[in-house]
Amino acid sequence: MKKLGHLNRDIARVLAGMGHTDSLVIADCGLPIPDGVECIDVSLKIGTPGFFDVLDTVLADFKVERAVFASESLTQNTAVAGRAGQFAKTGVGIEYVAHEDFKRLCKHAKAVIRTGECSPYANVILHSGVIF
Repeated sequence: MKKLGHLNRDIARVLAGMGHTDSLVIADCGLPIPDGVECIDVSLKIGTPGFFDVLDTVLADFKVERAVFASESLTQNTAVAGRAGQFAKTGVGIEYVAHEDFKRLCKHAKAVIRTGECSPYANVILHSGVIF
């Protein structure tokens, strides 16, 4: 049995296959999943698991170079906006785009991890960095 890293086999597989600049989405339960993009649905019920729970476990096992958030999160979800600010402190590039543009960008993701989160604009596109 795997001892370290992400235990969800689908998430671990996607993370292991990521190359530099590939993208992965962590989404609330309402974000539409584009056709042709793998959906790893970890939702159990409304609110479980939460966006931050899933984000933290992914970040523990994934090198992020850039993160994209919906600009609406700045006014509609201060918790997500606050976490975005924390990314900048660690050298991760931050970008904000309109939610409609965010949804279009999701079409290029390797996968979308769907959480049980039910707060507005609790979504992020993580672009893979390199570990060397």
